Amino acid sequence: MRFAFDDDQLEFAAALKEVLSRECPPEVVRAAWDGAPSTALWSTLSDMGVVGLLAAETDGGLGLADIDLVSLLFEAGRVAAPIPLVDVAAVAVPTLSSFGTDEQSSIVSALADGSRRVALGLLVDRSIVAQADAADDLLLEAHDGLHLVPISAVQLEALESVDGSRRLARVTWTPSAATRLADPAAASSSALDRAAVATAAELCGLSRTMLDLTVAYVSERKQFGVPVGSYQALKHRLADALLALEFAQPLVWRAAQSVGDGHPEASVHASMAKAAASDAGGVVAEAALQCHGAIGYTVEYDLHLFLKRTWALQRRVGDAAWHRRRVRRALLG
Repeated sequence: MRFAFDDDQLEFAAALKEVLSRECPPEVVRAAWDGAPSTALWSTLSDMGVVGLLAAETDGGLGLADIDLVSLLFEAGRVAAPIPLVDVAAVAVPTLSSFGTDEQSSIVSALADGSRRVALGLLVDRSIVAQADAADDLLLEAHDGLHLVPISAVQLEALESVDGSRRLARVTWTPSAATRLADPAAASSSALDRAAVATAAELCGLSRTMLDLTVAYVSERKQFGVPVGSYQALKHRLADALLALEFAQPLVWRAAQSVGDGHPEASVHASMAKAAASDAGGVVAEAALQCHGAIGYTVEYDLHLFLKRTWALQRRVGDAAWHRRRVRRALLG
């Protein structure tokens, strides 16, 4: 299996990186903590085709594949973009596109152009949904499969989140035949796989930024007249963090290719990717926090935006231990 990025994919990711560096500086993430919606950023990415990348061209999308999207999610993670790319672009668009009905096609078109949003709630997340208050519909999993539920048909209970830019709510609703999507078992499994891979990609992006911030800090911070980064203990700590990230990233790229191709072991690959990315995020976050010292704990310093997003996403759609158990069940029965 070849899952290296080609020139077009790399150029698209580079273009998105440039846009995000301009349109999503830390100030935008901080504003999301204060409840300011990131509508301008969402419109920009919709116009670029990022949101509808997996939608068919007839539905207003680009008709590309999961491997094309995963590098873009990595870039979104690098800036901790406070937008529901995982829910909409990585899960809702391909899930609804797979049914091929006129009604679903109309919804996908609205998602692709940014005029409609969907929030995702899977059983593994215990019906806790991020940014549900800004969604028009919820893609919710029940024991009988996936349901597409209008926001007016649910009750939301606001919850605290370690990451203030991800407003959380517990959803109470009643499943019905009218909201259930066809082929429920396959749809639920595919949605979980796509959410796991996409979240893993964002975790890798977050980890890369935390490493970059930390290397820059220890190169400038001096103790006893020399940069603290020159001390062997810190070098080893950051080398271990980089190693964890470098091992996780190929698993994420491989999983994206497997999910897009419908590989028979796509679920195993997705869980391996999420477990590795969650572990790597934890290793990098701990190293970054310790290397920064006391300043790493302050909300005035940008590091906390990436730390807290990492801690939140480590547990989203299953933590590392949950996904390792999923791999074990698949391999051993």
